[in-house]
Amino acid sequence: MKRSPHLRSPLAALLTLSLTACLQPTEPVLPSSLSDQTINLSTDISGTAKQAFKGTWRVVNVPDWLSVSALSGTGDVNVTVTAYRALVPQTAANMPKLSSDLTLSWTSGTNSGTAIWTVNANNYTLTGRVVDGQTAQSLKASGTDAQITAQPLAGPSGGSGGAAAEARGVIVKYRSAAVHGAALAGATLSSAAQTGQSQSVQRSAAVLNRLGISPAARRNLGGRSIVLETADTAAALEALRADPNVEYAVPNAVLRQQAAGPVVPADQYAGLQWAFPLLGYGAVWRDMEGGSYTRPVTVAVIDTGVRFDHPDLAGQLWKPGEGALDVLSDPTNGDGNSMDTDPTDPSTPERVQSRAIDSHGTHVTGIIAARWGTIAPVGCDACSTSGVVGASYLAPIKVLPIRAIDAKGDITLADVALSVRYAAGQSVLVNGVRTVNPHPAQVMNLSLGGEISAETAAPMCEAIAEARSAGALVVAAAGNAGNNVPNYPAACEAAVSVGSVSLSGASAPAHATYSSAYGAVQLSAPGGTDPYTPTTFNGGTINGITFPDMIFSTGWDYGLNQPTYMPESGTSQAAPQVAALAALLISKGVTSTAADTLARMNATATDLGAAGRDPQFGFGMINAAAALNAPATSSSVGLRLQDAAGNAYQPVLDSLGRFSALLPNGTFRAVAGRDLNSNGVYGEVGEPQVERSVNLGPANPSTDLGTLTVGN
Repeated sequence: MKRSPHLRSPLAALLTLSLTACLQPTEPVLPSSLSDQTINLSTDISGTAKQAFKGTWRVVNVPDWLSVSALSGTGDVNVTVTAYRALVPQTAANMPKLSSDLTLSWTSGTNSGTAIWTVNANNYTLTGRVVDGQTAQSLKASGTDAQITAQPLAGPSGGSGGAAAEARGVIVKYRSAAVHGAALAGATLSSAAQTGQSQSVQRSAAVLNRLGISPAARRNLGGRSIVLETADTAAALEALRADPNVEYAVPNAVLRQQAAGPVVPADQYAGLQWAFPLLGYGAVWRDMEGGSYTRPVTVAVIDTGVRFDHPDLAGQLWKPGEGALDVLSDPTNGDGNSMDTDPTDPSTPERVQSRAIDSHGTHVTGIIAARWGTIAPVGCDACSTSGVVGASYLAPIKVLPIRAIDAKGDITLADVALSVRYAAGQSVLVNGVRTVNPHPAQVMNLSLGGEISAETAAPMCEAIAEARSAGALVVAAAGNAGNNVPNYPAACEAAVSVGSVSLSGASAPAHATYSSAYGAVQLSAPGGTDPYTPTTFNGGTINGITFPDMIFSTGWDYGLNQPTYMPESGTSQAAPQVAALAALLISKGVTSTAADTLARMNATATDLGAAGRDPQFGFGMINAAAALNAPATSSSVGLRLQDAAGNAYQPVLDSLGRFSALLPNGTFRAVAGRDLNSNGVYGEVGEPQVERSVNLGPANPSTDLGTLTVGN
């Protein structure tokens, strides 16, 4: 039987349509625009962001704390976004999440536009509790609560104010002379009974008998009172207070001499000199008033010269004829003459016309040795009558000015070498005359330098090595390039390279962003904030304006030809902080040679950033109070928290001393410690401290440090 042709045609057509659909698929329709989206990294470091697209695209802004694997492309967007949480300023450690927008510009055919991709990244959590173990001893000794092992801090600032109060036995006062006499005579229960003593006497004798307090451990205070020597104060108090014959029983608490507070200078601008309190100078100056800083020290400042006519430097300088020297031989150096014995930082037409106030050498000198108290009037109604203070205070320290930097700010290797040799006591030719420095420097300050090769720097480094052999410690600025390139002369082997720190808003200072970091950096000191992006944590004001965290010192107004004061920042300001401390160590007799002076500063420095010496901080920030064995001027307890990169954080401590810090990924050092020198930096060398280290990141997003108890 044949099929009808009318039945076969539709089936064939259907088959043809099916085969055509399989062999010639249609392309998917891609989006012709990019849409907004959110990228949640959570606790991961990186994450992938995708979006299908037909066209070209470009990321037109990337926040500093984020990186994107590709910034432009054609077709689908498929990029990796990486978070660098530590680049976000978060000193308070209270940001649970970071969030920023990536802006993508796109074009598809004739259409164009932008899309916002929001990136969220969670911080990591570090918790713990800081307690004052010293106050805990006080509570335990008083018998208030024998179970207390630690006392929480008094408030969120971390200060406790509690005093140590250990007990040496018990003082007991009896109600009657008879009981007092029998107890003092060493009556025991059996002896009292044998001699027919009253039941009251026998009862009290039984108490002392149970406590095991021998007659030799009882001392008469008069007035029916006895001191009982016992190691178990709490048990003795409990038993004696239960005796009806006892009027009172109290711990024989140990009272200690109260430490005097830090010295706070009264000079007009001293409140702006935040670097001195940070280094513990309030305690040092208190120590200085005891009269132990008696050895004269000369600090050579090899710089632009100095203004001898600045009243805040009167009496603090070796003058022309006393060893001061200008080594510049080119008469175009600004003062119009060649080498001579007058290193005055000169006025020049450029300085006068621009009203410059940048006598670099005068500024550096004031950090070391500016006068304290009232200064001579200068005939200017607006001029200060007290100005600033220098680190030296009462110590017999004088600055030897040597002018080696010309009026343009330039200096040659030869002039540095010549200046160093002269300062160390070697003879040099001054206009053909053999001249020897009558006051060889024990310390030299070189706030100068450049990024030259070690080979080129060899003549300068040789002179510094000779000075070191002669007994001088040569301190030099590490450089302000903010990179890892060695700066000479600081990188010379015999020099002490000094980096800069500034305030951070936390207990631990931070590495200054401009301060060069390399292997030769040995110490750090306050040099101030970046003047282009200044911070203002010092709390001071000047002329009604918030004062930036810069170093305030003596200057000169060349336009008005009169003394002034000025803020500057740089490793040039950090180096004289180290030079001043070195001079004070020698003046007090804590050290006597360049080697032991440097060793003392290294050993007592406050270790910042990564544990141990590192290119940013060297051995750490100098600690004047610890180096000079200054007496304690405070006793508060708090937390210092920083990461290996030198970032500082300050989470709030609640009334029980607990904290919860929200932090970026990294290695963190948490130091719970006592502040004995009033500088607000807890747990420095010589101060009680407990330290913990922890790594936070995706593998360990949360850690509890437990209780950190700070002892005596």
